[in-house]
Amino acid sequence: MIYLGLLVYFTLMSGVIWLILFSDVRVGVIKAIARTRVKINEKYGVSHISLASNLNLLRALVNEISTSIQKSISRHIGVLIFAVSLLLLPAAMVWLFAGRNFLDGYDDTHAHKQNDQVTELLQGELLVPPAPLPPEMFVTEEVLQIRPALVDASRDWQLLDSDFSQRILLVFKIMKERYGYDMAMLEGYRSPQRQNKLASMGSSVTNAGAFQSYHQFGLAADCAFSRDGKLIISEKDPWAMRGYQLYGEVAESLGLRWGGRWKMMDLGHIELRKAGVIGLNRH
Repeated sequence: MIYLGLLVYFTLMSGVIWLILFSDVRVGVIKAIARTRVKINEKYGVSHISLASNLNLLRALVNEISTSIQKSISRHIGVLIFAVSLLLLPAAMVWLFAGRNFLDGYDDTHAHKQNDQVTELLQGELLVPPAPLPPEMFVTEEVLQIRPALVDASRDWQLLDSDFSQRILLVFKIMKERYGYDMAMLEGYRSPQRQNKLASMGSSVTNAGAFQSYHQFGLAADCAFSRDGKLIISEKDPWAMRGYQLYGEVAESLGLRWGGRWKMMDLGHIELRKAGVIGLNRH
C-alpha cells in the first residue's frame, strides 16, 4: 500500500512538473478544457446536463488531454525520463537502505555468532539475578552528575531477553570470582519514549532514537561497579577504569558487543546483537 501511494504521488508530481516546465503541454491541456466547455455550452447550455452526458463529456476531455500529452511525450521523452528519475531517486534510496542503521555502535548486520565455549558456559547452571540494590545508591550526587536520568531507569531483569540476561549474569559471575569486582545493572530495558527523551538530551547521552537501540528489545544493558556500598561509574577512577577493560573483555568473550569499542565510547554498555532486530522495528 505504501509503494502504491508513492507511485501515485510521484506520478502526480511528474504531471505537475511537466505542466510547469513545458508551455506546449499547458497550452494543449488548456485548449482541451476550453473545447470541452464550448461543447457543453453549445449542446446543453448551462441549465441541465444528464449523468450520461456528463460521462460522455468527461471521456471527451480525457481523450483530448491524453492526445495532447502523448504528443508532448514524443517530443520531450528524454527530459521526461530525467525528471522522473530525479523524483524516484529518494524513494529508491529509502528502499535500498530500509532497515539499515548508520548510527555508530548500533549496526546489527554483523551479529556475533555463538562459539562452542560460550555454548558450554551458557548450558551450565541457570543463573539467578542478584537482589535489587537500594534505590538510594542510584541517586547519589556522584551518580547523578554522570547519569542524571538514571533515577527513572528500569532495572527489571524480567524485561530482558532470557539469553541476554544469562550472559550478563555470567559476566557478573566471572568479574566477581576472577577479578573481585562486584557489578550492578544501571539500566536494562528502555521504552521508546524514554529513548527519545534521552536522545533529546544530546549526543553526549545517546545518538539513538526510539527503536534504534537494543535497549528497546531487552538486548542491551548499562552496567557499573559497586564498592563499599556505592556505585562507581566515573572513568576517572583508576580502579573502575581497569574494571571496565576487564568487563569489556569478558563480555566480548561471551558473544556480547561492548560499547567501549565505539567512537563515542560507552564503557558500561553491552548488548547482544540479533540479526534483523533493529531493521525490522525501525518504522
